[in-house]
Amino acid sequence: MVNPVIEFPKSRRVDRQCTDTVVGDILAGWRYDISGLSPAMRKDYEHHLSECSHCRSRQRLARTIDVLLLSVSSLSILAFLLAAAVLHRIETITHLSNSLHGHLHHTPITISLEAAAIAGVLVSVLLCLLVAMSTPIPGIVSSAVQQRLPENIRERISRNAA
Repeated sequence: MVNPVIEFPKSRRVDRQCTDTVVGDILAGWRYDISGLSPAMRKDYEHHLSECSHCRSRQRLARTIDVLLLSVSSLSILAFLLAAAVLHRIETITHLSNSLHGHLHHTPITISLEAAAIAGVLVSVLLCLLVAMSTPIPGIVSSAVQQRLPENIRERISRNAA
């Protein structure tokens, strides 16, 4: 009995190998980031990415990881800010209720949790800045925004930059 060969349509087929290993290795070394290259140098790499499904999928994976890292670090900032605000609010309510009853009851646990939440905010901000500096996401976003600006505003920005 002959085993039938299953062929996928060309649009669903994913090549497991790079079509040009030299260019593919260079792109992989840069984590598939060509946003910082000059337009003359970028042309060859864009052409390779348009032809090579392997490198295109690797670039998409690298950008997905970058966006996820930036999103998680941004969300952790919000979570720690919310925790600090809630703990501060609880401490304020506790002090008000204690002063109404005439008891002076300190809440060192709440204060230390609030300090931990503020430390978490600072560490999350630091991580977010490190992720933003080490990934090409800010450059990609700024170039996408510049492309969507009207021509007269782009000219004004380029004149001010020079």
